[in-house]
Amino acid sequence: MFAIAVKKQQYKTYILTDQAAESRLEVVPERGGIITGWRVKGQEILYLDTARFANPDLSVRGGIPILFPICGNLPDNTYTHNDQPYTLKQHGFARDLPWEVREQITEERAAMTLVLTSNDQTRAVYPFDFELAFTYQIKGNALEIFQRYTNRSTEVMPFSTGLHPYFLALDKTQLGFNIPAVQYQDQRAQTKHPFTGTFDFEQDEIDVAFNQLTGLATSVTDASRQTRITLSYNSTYSTVVFWTVKGKDFYCVEPWSAPRNALNVGKPLIRLQPGASCETLVRMTVSFLDK
Repeated sequence: MFAIAVKKQQYKTYILTDQAAESRLEVVPERGGIITGWRVKGQEILYLDTARFANPDLSVRGGIPILFPICGNLPDNTYTHNDQPYTLKQHGFARDLPWEVREQITEERAAMTLVLTSNDQTRAVYPFDFELAFTYQIKGNALEIFQRYTNRSTEVMPFSTGLHPYFLALDKTQLGFNIPAVQYQDQRAQTKHPFTGTFDFEQDEIDVAFNQLTGLATSVTDASRQTRITLSYNSTYSTVVFWTVKGKDFYCVEPWSAPRNALNVGKPLIRLQPGASCETLVRMTVSFLDK
């Protein structure tokens, strides 16, 4: 049985459930269209910093923030379009704006569609008219995020997009990674290193990008929780970013359509023709390992 309920807390929260799978998804449209929680078989999959979430002046650290129209940051938070400079902060604005609930479905799955459209606030930093439609769907042990991007402008619209899931990890030394790449770039040192399937979690911060992917799925096994999380995505996504901070119970595995600063470099951006749309898909699946 599938259901969608609404709970009024600080923000109106939509709760999607698949009772047979003991799966539950929490979505807060007005706080950037964000997924704040995902439970499967009674286990919470995502991390959420509740104090930051409660403060509307701070970006959310947790759940699954949406990255649009850029992933990462720009030098001095600045880019140029048609010889006009614009200021755009890290990861763009989609994660900060309220989204509109467009549709809810409880037949054969639990799903809801959220929409974000351009307005005066977005056009001041990104001079394009657009519509984004995200459909969150749970069924069994899987969460699917279908995305549709539409250019409502009269000119070509360049952008990149991504997701920033925070996964809960109480003991990061028990994590094993299967990322389809042989090397990564350290985002802070701007150096490249071979990838051996592990990270040094004694570092204060790990921020690395895998820019030369050889497959369309990444998995992380958590021996301490006896779980494996698999992210699969379509070929739109050319980069996977891994990020974590020492002393915090999370790690992030982020599918991005382009590396940081792509809006200035010019590639590998998505370039939508006027009136055109494109669709992307990210699927997350939880497997439980035999103890």
